[in-house]
Amino acid sequence: MVKIKIYDTPPRGEWADILARPRIDSGDLSRVVADILEAVRREGDEALRRYERQFDGVELSDIQVTPAEIEAAAAAVPNALKRAIGLAMENIGKFHASQAIGVKRVQTSPGVWCWQKAVGIERVGLYVPGGTAPLFSTVLMLAVPARLAGCREVVMCTPPNREGQIAPAILYAAREAGVDRIFKLGGVQAVGAMAFGTASVPSVGKIFGPGNRYVMEAKQQVQLCGVAIDMPAGPSEVMLVADAEADLRFLAADFLSQAEHGADSQSILVTGCRDLARRLPAEIERQAALLPRREWIERSLAHSSIVVIEDDDAQLDLVNAYAPEHLIVHRADAEAWAERVVNAGSVFLGYYTPESAGDYASGTNHTLPTSGYARAYSGVNLDSFTRKITFQHISPEGLRGLGPVIETMATAEQLEAHRQAVAVRLQTLNNGNDNDTVE
Repeated sequence: MVKIKIYDTPPRGEWADILARPRIDSGDLSRVVADILEAVRREGDEALRRYERQFDGVELSDIQVTPAEIEAAAAAVPNALKRAIGLAMENIGKFHASQAIGVKRVQTSPGVWCWQKAVGIERVGLYVPGGTAPLFSTVLMLAVPARLAGCREVVMCTPPNREGQIAPAILYAAREAGVDRIFKLGGVQAVGAMAFGTASVPSVGKIFGPGNRYVMEAKQQVQLCGVAIDMPAGPSEVMLVADAEADLRFLAADFLSQAEHGADSQSILVTGCRDLARRLPAEIERQAALLPRREWIERSLAHSSIVVIEDDDAQLDLVNAYAPEHLIVHRADAEAWAERVVNAGSVFLGYYTPESAGDYASGTNHTLPTSGYARAYSGVNLDSFTRKITFQHISPEGLRGLGPVIETMATAEQLEAHRQAVAVRLQTLNNGNDNDTVE
């Protein structure tokens, strides 16, 4: 097992090493992704089939999943898993529905009414990785709020296996969550298909979902072509904060649940208890020996660490500087301590709140900002699937009151046509025409 690095009371000048994410040589990543995207844009379905043959090793006759395939997949999903998916959907739905904000009209000045309305993005695209694990939970995290937000069409891409099949649980989750169309596409070509549209795949207004570094690069490149994305994201990560009463087994399990995501995942423990820091590596090794994804775990632990910092304020400063995707607070005073957390994707409070709960079924979304982007980005939520449109209605009396203010400001900016748009209306009102009302 790779030895986990332990930092004991590191001075702030050396925090940069702790805060650094795993470095992966990107090489010609940007150029390779750009070439694939351009081929998809120019050649459409022909390029999609070629890249599926090249990258996923499958010869596709039909790119879109058929209703018969979905029904067969549903029949193959065990009833216990169906019940689990149903409960998770219910909780995800409750939490995201609670985020809806009703329309509120505000009279900013007498006779001047303004309001804002959330409108669902008409067509959204979901990317669900197949890779080393069938992430059917991601289907729920993206499709459920999309439907609640009122998106008119939800399309999904996910890579097939070499037999051209998709994991039954992914198809079942997609059916239950209301995905309209599903396509057997992975990687950069899937992002390109949803961005540009092909004969088989419709173009979308916004693309959601995690993926490897090629998928992430593709998402960022298509933004330049007028397609929105949920957020920039990279390898998954967790930071644990623990007091002396934290259970060693819980800490090790949380450390490993993140490490098994992939070789470029990262886990960091921050604690004021040296005894805990000293004993944790052995417990991690004991539990890791029992897990099937040991290769991924060993590579992930190579850039994971344990940090001993006794001062609570310094611990908090380190957490906010790292801006973790997931933050688990193993402290008796977890809620009070976490009140000052300002940079994190999702926070898990108390000894009995594993990050796995948020990954699957508690209700919060697991599509979160990584790589420090939690300083400026939120995780996926109901608003992610909407646009906010503002409305205003000004009565004749309202324009009489506000018009001179607008005229003064427009004149000061030397925008005469702006001033005139008000002046011509005021002139009409002064001539006795007043036939408008605010509803």
